[in-house]
Amino acid sequence: MSSSSKASIAKKARTKAEADFATWLMMAKLGGFDDLPSSAQSFLTNYRTRLETMSEAESTAVAVREVYSAYYSEMGGVGAPPEPKARTPMTEGKVVRLKKRPNQPGLSAALHSTKPMIREPLPALLIFASMVALIVAYRFLAQ
Repeated sequence: MSSSSKASIAKKARTKAEADFATWLMMAKLGGFDDLPSSAQSFLTNYRTRLETMSEAESTAVAVREVYSAYYSEMGGVGAPPEPKARTPMTEGKVVRLKKRPNQPGLSAALHSTKPMIREPLPALLIFASMVALIVAYRFLAQ
């Protein structure tokens, strides 16, 4: 297997593992533990057991690594999955300081009064959590 395909499989498996584990954890916290697949339940059970002996961040990292290993082999990866490379900052040595505009109180007040109010979009995590809560509530009420 070439190193580029190995890296591609590793990246896909890592991304999927991080997303799935976060989803499983959220569903378990919302009371949907029994609705999860058996493999997800076993990963979460191991995660909860580890919480008694280590911090939440360490336990999460170990759980994501376990899910990543399982996904890597499922996706056709051979051998032990490669550890993800640490990200290096792209702007190293090329930092540009931005200058602030001088404050003009009369102009800025006039601009703010004539502009229409624009609502900031809700973060994707809040929308996702709401959708999961609605699904759980619907299943609870439908029974």
